[in-house]
Amino acid sequence: MFEKSSHATRPALVLAAVAVVQFMVSLDLSVVNVGLPEIASGLGFSAVGLTWVIHAYALTFGGLLLLGGKAADRYGRRRMLLLGLGLFGAASLAGGFAQEPGHLIAARAVQGVGAAALAPAALALLASTFTDGKARVRAFGIWSAMNAAGGALGVLIGGVLTEYAGWRWVMFVNVPMVAVALATAWRGVAADPPAARGGRPDVLGAVLATAGMTLLVFGVVRTDQHGWASPATLTTLAVAAVLLAAFVQVERTTTREPLIRLGLLADRSVAGANAYTLALGAAMASAFYFMSLYLQRVLDTGAALTGLMFLPFALAVVAGSVLAVKLGYRCAPRTLMIGGALLTSAGFAWFGLIRPDGSFAVDVLGPSIVAGVGFGLCLGPLVAAATAGVAPHETGTASGLINSSRQIGASLGLAALGTAAQNRTGQSTAPDALNDGYALGLTLSAVLLAVAALIAVTVLRRTPPASADPEPVPVPSPAEPQRT
Repeated sequence: MFEKSSHATRPALVLAAVAVVQFMVSLDLSVVNVGLPEIASGLGFSAVGLTWVIHAYALTFGGLLLLGGKAADRYGRRRMLLLGLGLFGAASLAGGFAQEPGHLIAARAVQGVGAAALAPAALALLASTFTDGKARVRAFGIWSAMNAAGGALGVLIGGVLTEYAGWRWVMFVNVPMVAVALATAWRGVAADPPAARGGRPDVLGAVLATAGMTLLVFGVVRTDQHGWASPATLTTLAVAAVLLAAFVQVERTTTREPLIRLGLLADRSVAGANAYTLALGAAMASAFYFMSLYLQRVLDTGAALTGLMFLPFALAVVAGSVLAVKLGYRCAPRTLMIGGALLTSAGFAWFGLIRPDGSFAVDVLGPSIVAGVGFGLCLGPLVAAATAGVAPHETGTASGLINSSRQIGASLGLAALGTAAQNRTGQSTAPDALNDGYALGLTLSAVLLAVAALIAVTVLRRTPPASADPEPVPVPSPAEPQRT
């Protein structure tokens, strides 16, 4: 039924559907965090088991993104978008009604599967609908604003819902957004033309890639229980490396249609954008984590107020995204990515100066504005760079890569920086000791953003800025003589 669509694609509705989808997917990465204590008491989670409310979503989302991008290219972006939305909405509803820990973990895992199907399809639709000029700059600016706003506002929304409506609403909140996105996509997105299928799909490659990335993330997120040098962690990461190496070999030699054409990774824009995204995702996930803990454990701020304190960052991201649209007509994406990373790095370095007796105005508000503007400045150009010059039939794959890089970067970064912060804090729960650990983590996040800027300088090509849309040229009808 997802194929039936007699109308043409409507760019405005495509943009609206993609904006809602990206806000929802980004929101779901953070909306649950503030409600974790209430979830634990409501369903009887153990301290270790509670972490799987986060990990179940991250593992399936990050591990299946490449497969989702390939499915969007092969089976149709509209079909995968609608299918993913339906799965995501049903899992959110089931999670809200969960009665046992296993029910909620399973629902979160299915949410991740749905997100892996719809996120690359939505981004591929955006890239193929808005191909150049002012419209493309504006579309990716809106996408980046919704992407960042969902992540930042997720903390606020999660805190308010948990405190005033109950933790189940951090799951139910997705249902109305799914309904809006489904209705908009159904009306605004035309069915894809039949894909040219040159061979059977590379099922083995899909299994190896998904299992390898899932095991990699699994090994890293367990480092809070098993140290980096422990046999459990080393074995898990070694098996993940073997699976990913086998995936590369299969992609090189398979006679079937490969999951990803390895030549795509040789493109400097694609490779540079994904390396940049790894560093950016690692820094952003870690900074959100440390600041949330700083506000609640060091400054003793409540859940709802903690979420409210993230609002300036969200507004600054929107402002940075608007600025990126205006500057996008004069500056190349590479320039904006460099400037955005450096500005965000400066904001995180400022965050690294937090004090045990700090205040919101001095230790949170100022750096939030600086980092938020920088983050918004680089998001849209980053996605544009990751899909620029990619063949239309590979935009879904490229979109899956960039989203996968972000998720894997977030998991790797949070695990590594969390370990560093824990080593600095030790076993102490005193505010002074906790502050020292969080400050170190935030400073290391700033270093990661500086690395991202260096990647943009050394790897990405110099490209001209987006030009204004050209004036339409009249095309004479066959019966009308051409004028010279």
